[in-house]
This record gives sequence, C-alpha cells and structure tokens, in this order.
Amino acid sequence: MKISTKELVLVTMFAALTAIGAFIRIPIPYVPFTLQFLFCAFSGILLGSRLGALSQIIYLFIGLMGIPVFTQGGGPGYIFKPTFGYLLGFIIGAYVIGRLTERIKKLTLGRAFSSIVAGMLFIYLIGVPYLYMIYNLYIGSPKSFKWAMVYGFLPFIGGDILLSFLIAIVSVKIIPILRKAKLIDFSNR
Repeated sequence: MKISTKELVLVTMFAALTAIGAFIRIPIPYVPFTLQFLFCAFSGILLGSRLGALSQIIYLFIGLMGIPVFTQGGGPGYIFKPTFGYLLGFIIGAYVIGRLTERIKKLTLGRAFSSIVAGMLFIYLIGVPYLYMIYNLYIGSPKSFKWAMVYGFLPFIGGDILLSFLIAIVSVKIIPILRKAKLIDFSNR
C-alpha cells in the first residue's frame, strides 16, 4: 500500500483525534461515552475505507504499545478490558463508513447518515459481544447477553445516532469543499 505524505498526515491526524476523543468522556458504569466514535466516523467518511481504517489501526497500535491513549490507559493488557471490542470495531466501522461513502456519487444527508449508521452498527456488533465475553470468560463475573446490551448498547445508541446525524451534516457541507481543494479524492481508491 503506497501512501502519499498528505495521506500519511491525514491518517496520523485522525489517529490523534481519536485518542483525544477518548479523553472527552461522560462517565457511565461499565462503558464510558466518549467522542472516539465521532473521529472514527469522520476518518471513514473523509479519508475513505483504506485510510480511515488505517488511522484506527494506528490508534489501536499506539495504545497497545503502552501509550495511554485509551479511556483507561494503554498497553497490551488492554485487550482484556471489557471495552476493547469497541476499539476493534472502530477499524471495521471506519472501513465500512469509508467504503459506503466511496460508492456514493452525490453525497446527500440521507446517504451520509446511512453510511455512518452502518459503520456504527459494526462497532456495536463487535463491542457488545466482546463486553459480554470478557465479563463471562476473563473477569469471571457471569453476565447475560441482555446485560451486555443494557450496559454496552442502550445508553449510547441515542448519542451515537445524534453524532451520526451531526457528522452527516458536516460531511455534506465540507466534502465538496475538500474535493474541490483536492484534499480528498475518492476517484483513485
């Protein structure tokens, strides 16, 4: 995979923004509400599937190396945290959002929103079962899958849908400007 200097700067910028989003949080039991999804979604919709996912891979790699960029620190042991599944989901979520956006000829509010929500659902499809498995298999605190849905999905879905709508509004406004300025280009992806 060949990456230009401009693309490398954008990828690392979104990795850094996702890390910053981890520290803008509302504490809720078990899984805090953060702005990581905001930057994950923007990475997918603005950078496309390949670079959006790469920005999230870099974010994950930096955190697993021990740099405290996750909500509760960092390091290789973080894979045993109940919320690690959401971080894995960011990679898939950014890819899905980017892939769906790349296929859109004329970006509308509805199409942007649909792409973002599709990516968000993949984050939950990975995060909620991971939360369930870590509590049951690693922590040894038996929880039902319903419990995982109540604590790992329901408190966040409303806020994430609102964020998705805001991201869609911003994207519809700025993507044509970025394309015109040749800062993003989906034609060669």
